[in-house]
Amino acid sequence: MSDGSFGFGPGALILIGLYLVSMIGIGWLGRMRRESNSLADFYLAGRSMGFAVLFLTLYATQYSGNTMFGYTGKSYRIGFEWTVSILFMFSIIAGYLLFAPRLVIVARRFNFITPGDYIRQRFGSPRLTLLATILMIYALCNYTLAQLKAMGAAVEGITDGRIGSEYGIIALAVIMVVYETLGGMRSVAWTDVIQGTVLLLGFGILLFLVPALGGGLTNVVEQLSVQQPQMVTAPSLETCNTWISFIVLLGCGAAIYPQAIQRLYASRSVRGLKSSLAVMAFMPLTTTLIALVCGATGRIVLPGMEGIATDQVLARLCGLIMQDSAAGYWLVVVIIAAALAALMSTADSALLSISSMFTRDIYQAHLRPDSSEEELTRVGKICSWVFVFLLVVVAIGTEKTLVRLLELKFEVLIQVVPCFFLGLYWRHLSSNIVLTGMLVGLAVGLGLTVAGQPKVWGFHAGVVGLACNFVICALGTAWFPANLEKS
Repeated sequence: MSDGSFGFGPGALILIGLYLVSMIGIGWLGRMRRESNSLADFYLAGRSMGFAVLFLTLYATQYSGNTMFGYTGKSYRIGFEWTVSILFMFSIIAGYLLFAPRLVIVARRFNFITPGDYIRQRFGSPRLTLLATILMIYALCNYTLAQLKAMGAAVEGITDGRIGSEYGIIALAVIMVVYETLGGMRSVAWTDVIQGTVLLLGFGILLFLVPALGGGLTNVVEQLSVQQPQMVTAPSLETCNTWISFIVLLGCGAAIYPQAIQRLYASRSVRGLKSSLAVMAFMPLTTTLIALVCGATGRIVLPGMEGIATDQVLARLCGLIMQDSAAGYWLVVVIIAAALAALMSTADSALLSISSMFTRDIYQAHLRPDSSEEELTRVGKICSWVFVFLLVVVAIGTEKTLVRLLELKFEVLIQVVPCFFLGLYWRHLSSNIVLTGMLVGLAVGLGLTVAGQPKVWGFHAGVVGLACNFVICALGTAWFPANLEKS
């Protein structure tokens, strides 16, 4: 069987080029539809997202390059143990439902723009707000970095290495930042509608075409049971602990992604938000499950890949499909478009949130408190260009695998979870207690990682840190309840 090398012809390249250029066109339309130069209009699209747009933008943002490339590579490496990815995608929806409806009500009352606005209003602590903002910006930089790495993996994989990953990273990053700075959240949401639709179509195509490469899913499982029995056996106790840890890590962490929180703020109504989340609950079966099947099939069809090369498994599988027939060729064009959609829709959302938090919670709060809305919007756009330049430089130089990049950001991000999960319901939770819990959680999580113990009995260091964080919040609230807290 061929090794999966291939290259697109002029027709396919033109089609993908038009698709990418259309993103810039949508960015320009978003700019034309702006109602003002306010932060609410630029970063929240005037709080006008209805059910359909909200669902597709949440979907396109949540299912990213990590899903198409990182998760496929992970299942290639460890097999059906990665079934846990389906479970923790379900857990993200549960995480949303724990706090999102209540947060949206509060956000409308106080006109929040960023997650830091909520923390500032709820706890009244500049130190806590600044620390939480820095942690969220770090997590999003890590998140964007993973998407940029996936862009490079996609380009290198589909060209069989003839075009270096650095060129794909640079080109797609420039397109992304152009349409994001043109129209802000409105442009990002509109591109997400297209990208989410293409992504759903792409995963549907993968489900029908990839298993056939290995003679069907049943045959793939049978061959794995003979060649790699550890990939289909029941997990050990420590592995089960890791499953639970992943569920907590992503169920809590992904639910408080700053870009997700800002989409909650941008929803037109709480009813539309709940409807969107209800449909999102079914999406792991149409995305993460398919990535798992693709990775397992790749293990049989493309054996011998190791390390970061496994992040190119999906691209090489597409190479095999397009060599079968003309129909396969054009279906792969759609799949690659879906891959680009996943990457760019996730990265642009993260970049927009980085821009808003730096502008609102650092620049305005600590450097220029009297700055106008127009100045803040302008600074936010400049910030996007600076951050994307720095991240492109790092992405070209790093050798971390996509899933490890994913884990690293959550180790830090989940220490902010008590601010939302507990702060919305525990009126006597004080800022000092939350800050102490956050610092202890960070010290434990990062300390274990630096000490070479990224997992303890299968639990991620960040999850161990979060447990300490929650204990401090619970005991601190019981022993030192705040006399008065804002709601």
